[in-house]
Amino acid sequence: MTIQPKIDRFLKLMNDRGASDFHMTVGRPPMLRISGGIETIRYRTLTEADFSEMIRPVTPPRLWDEFVKGGDADYSYEIPGVARYRVNLFRQQRGAGAVFRIIPSKIMTIEQLSLPSQVRRIAQIRSGLVLVTGPTGSGKSTTLAAIIDLINETRDLHVITIEDPIEFVHPNKRCIVHQREIGSHAKSFAEALKSAGREDPDIILVGEMRDLETISMALSAAEKGTLVFGTLHTNNAAKTMDRIINVFPAGEQEGIRNVLGETIRAVVAQQLLPKIGGGRVAALEILFGSPALSNIIREGKTPQITSMIQVGVKEGMIDMDSSIRKHFEDGKISARAAYDKAIDKEAFRALVEKEG
Repeated sequence: MTIQPKIDRFLKLMNDRGASDFHMTVGRPPMLRISGGIETIRYRTLTEADFSEMIRPVTPPRLWDEFVKGGDADYSYEIPGVARYRVNLFRQQRGAGAVFRIIPSKIMTIEQLSLPSQVRRIAQIRSGLVLVTGPTGSGKSTTLAAIIDLINETRDLHVITIEDPIEFVHPNKRCIVHQREIGSHAKSFAEALKSAGREDPDIILVGEMRDLETISMALSAAEKGTLVFGTLHTNNAAKTMDRIINVFPAGEQEGIRNVLGETIRAVVAQQLLPKIGGGRVAALEILFGSPALSNIIREGKTPQITSMIQVGVKEGMIDMDSSIRKHFEDGKISARAAYDKAIDKEAFRALVEKEG
């Protein structure tokens, strides 16, 4: 008879309560993130012994050793028939901590996620760079999975994903999908990207463009004609361009602006806002590539990107603040929530003052 890991009871409670994350921290009771807020579970204050008893049995031995030695580890965990979870273990001042984030077992479609219909256009892009950006926990992986799934259903391609850890598992439909996990299948994003270039890919998904080497190799792959999907922790398109360019030394930035201008095909920036009555709603900024965008990037005029999006509504573009304002006008979010996530705070200040 298999003994059920103790942590599973908390993770099932997380599912029952509709939580997105489960937090374990030594010195505090366990906690759940529900509709964007943190709620404490009625349970005793956790000790180091509690932490080890619950977490060690579900952690691969190699990664437990990595956590003990280095104070950090990432992996995925699955309760068959319930859900998969992205797990981060870490050390902090009071002791050990862990966060389990739920990965829905079913890949949701663009329609099921209530994403704008123009996101479907991204699945038709043939080459270049597509970025899905936003803060941690904003649903980037979920949106990317929906786009990849649409490609998988409509095109005959070879898709390689490089993730840390693997989140959504894509079955082979019309595409061949190879999913590689950092740690288990490759040492680093950069090494996996280098290898992917020799594996006849049509599409490469880079789970996170964290450093200069990874970003440089992703741009190089896009320049050679591969369709590259990547993520960054920026909340609008203009900041996304700046983040990529500023990773490089000053002497290389002009050349990178040229490459980025030539290869960028689309940016989807998203944020999750607390919904009135519970749950959360996504605000999206959508930018599509064009000769005008290429010129703006090459000339270092990235602050003009937001204005370009605002006049590109007919091409399916939308800026972040317009998306947020529509949610407010539709009665989905409060003025305070709109203000907190807005790019241009001044444009929303009067709404907050009116709401009181």
